[in-house]
Amino acid sequence: MRKGSAGSSGQGLRLWLLAALASLLLLPWYGLEGGLPGGWHAARPALLEALSGGRLWLLPLAPPLLLAAWAAWARSSGALVAAGLAGIAWLLVEAFGLRAHGLRLEGLAALLEGSAAQPALGWGALLYALSCLMLCAHGLAWRGWCKGEVFLIGAIGIVCGSILVFVGYPVACVLVSAFQDNEGAFDLLLFAGKITDASIWSLDCLAGGRHCGVAWNSLAQAVLVGVLSTLLGLAFALVATRTRFPFPRLLRIMSVLPVITPPFVIGLALILIFGRAGIVSSLLQDWFDIRRSRWLYGMPGLTIAQLLAFTPISFLVLQGVLQGVSPSMEEASQTLRSGRWRTFRLVTWPLIRPGLANAFLIAFIESLADFGNPIMIGGNFQVLSTSIYFAVVGAAHDQGQAAVLAIVLLVFTLSAFLLQRFWIGRRSYVTVSGKGDAGLPLPLAPWLHRACLAIVLPWLALTAAVYGIILVGGFVKAIGQDNSLTLDHFLTAFAIEQGPHGWFLAGSAWNSLTTTLMVAVLAMPLTAALGILTGYLLNRQSFAGRATFEFLTMMSFAIPGTVIGISYILAFNVPPLELTGTALIMVIAFVFRNMPVGIRASIANLSQVDRSLDEASLTLGARSAATLRRVILPILRPAIATSMVYAFVRAITSVSAVIFLVSGEYNLATVYIVGRAEFGEFGIAIVYSAVLIVIMVAALLSIQALVGERRIGRRKATEAAGSRRPAAAGA
Repeated sequence: MRKGSAGSSGQGLRLWLLAALASLLLLPWYGLEGGLPGGWHAARPALLEALSGGRLWLLPLAPPLLLAAWAAWARSSGALVAAGLAGIAWLLVEAFGLRAHGLRLEGLAALLEGSAAQPALGWGALLYALSCLMLCAHGLAWRGWCKGEVFLIGAIGIVCGSILVFVGYPVACVLVSAFQDNEGAFDLLLFAGKITDASIWSLDCLAGGRHCGVAWNSLAQAVLVGVLSTLLGLAFALVATRTRFPFPRLLRIMSVLPVITPPFVIGLALILIFGRAGIVSSLLQDWFDIRRSRWLYGMPGLTIAQLLAFTPISFLVLQGVLQGVSPSMEEASQTLRSGRWRTFRLVTWPLIRPGLANAFLIAFIESLADFGNPIMIGGNFQVLSTSIYFAVVGAAHDQGQAAVLAIVLLVFTLSAFLLQRFWIGRRSYVTVSGKGDAGLPLPLAPWLHRACLAIVLPWLALTAAVYGIILVGGFVKAIGQDNSLTLDHFLTAFAIEQGPHGWFLAGSAWNSLTTTLMVAVLAMPLTAALGILTGYLLNRQSFAGRATFEFLTMMSFAIPGTVIGISYILAFNVPPLELTGTALIMVIAFVFRNMPVGIRASIANLSQVDRSLDEASLTLGARSAATLRRVILPILRPAIATSMVYAFVRAITSVSAVIFLVSGEYNLATVYIVGRAEFGEFGIAIVYSAVLIVIMVAALLSIQALVGERRIGRRKATEAAGSRRPAAAGA
């Protein structure tokens, strides 16, 4: 270890020892009724709780710190690791073993005279756990793990720990109920009967029946949407990066509009256009005497709605990947007398395979987890997400059945994950190296250019029609019945009036809007930072359990939002982590549910970046933290923009993951909209959605301007199209 880094490591170790000491002597160990955000005035530090409050089980938290102090003085890596692990282990024992609900170590409680039930943990416990983790990281760095880099070990530990607490633990809480009866006793026969139920696996539709099981419905729907959205996203990305499209900004805005819209609003707009009483259905009957039908309600309409919602995600991922393809490799292919199509098929297509696989995986999982579109437009076509919802909130209220369906969905997700890894394989997709690259992106073959435009232009027209309905529907009295213009819906939601004490927000939607924006702004940078850091660790570092860790990061993304919400209620409604009723639980739910998009986008971009860039930075004396900040992050700007946009948008538009987490004090926009739609107030619901769309478009443009575009020494694509025009004629 170099002298400078050793000194820095020693200083960091001392700071973490002081932080651990402060967690026991200064910060409140327990929160109040609100959980972690509990106040300071009533809670006391751990040692004061132990000595004067009778909570003797807190005293064993101090010896690990004494051992860590001795280990730091003696430079004993083994003792330092043992001290950190001992502190975390006892914290888990006293937090989860001594509680009034759920897992409880009765022997330990009896030893402590039955007084071991304790309130939720507070800020002191959080800092103690983090300090013990970093003490363990310093010890492992002394032993040579991850080339002695405390930053890498600590980052892996923090990411793994946070995912285990906020993904693994809630999922475990809800999945355990799959093996329990209504009284809480384990019953394996009951589980076997539920998981083999005909409603899940029936294939009657293949034998002429009316319905298939929800598992096969969900799988077929997800595969169809995954393939089509990936191809549509690729067409959009090719038009945006490889053609001289006359309105590039319009293309970008129109392609991402569906992702910034509450999904059930897209379904409602499709019903108003193609439903039995829709505009197109009425015109077809009047002009061509084509009878009205219910073709929209079911798999066809659900496919259209999900493609409108998820294609923009594929576009955002694939656009960044196409920007990273080295033009010099395509030029080399043309130098060897390959035409444009042959170059695209044999050079460009193989290089963008990681992006294609990641785009498909995201769309596949999104389709499986989607709740808004199936509930609005699915009709009798039952899928896993809606079946889980009705199993919980329906008359049966069978939480175990909902957990069984969640297990089936996890099996599908894991299978997609493994197939993706098999298709990508162990090939190299590096196209960005440390050398300068001033090549020009290859224009598309003429027939491919025409095919992409033939796909993109009608899709943009459909998108415009959908959003025309959304924007108009909020400013007419009753769309489809009374189309006279009015501002009543807007004023009901967003009125500003003057009272005796000045102006005030009188509209019924203001409270939910301000709460939603606060939660989204807090969740956005946390989601992007955690996603990019995790993607960097997965792509650039090798450590034990890496494959399991990668799958765990995708778990919250794979589970339907309704299950996420219910699992958070089960896990965080009681000590040791009592978070329900606070805004913090909604921020956490959004961060860990949306984090996988940043992970997949960063992995797709990093797959194209040669490791020699990292090695050159390390050779010049920079540590991994500096290399990540100065070298990797500028190249990952497309992934950062994708992650931030997606995190902000989903925090505003998501409904299923938080419909169980809102409270009277903290309500969200989508829950407000759903409530209005349930009462038939579609005008208010649509006008609120239009306001959200305007807000998110402004935020999207601001994020793009803030993050910027990566520069890797190339001329612009428009220059490429212009300068290559003579050569293109002979291709």
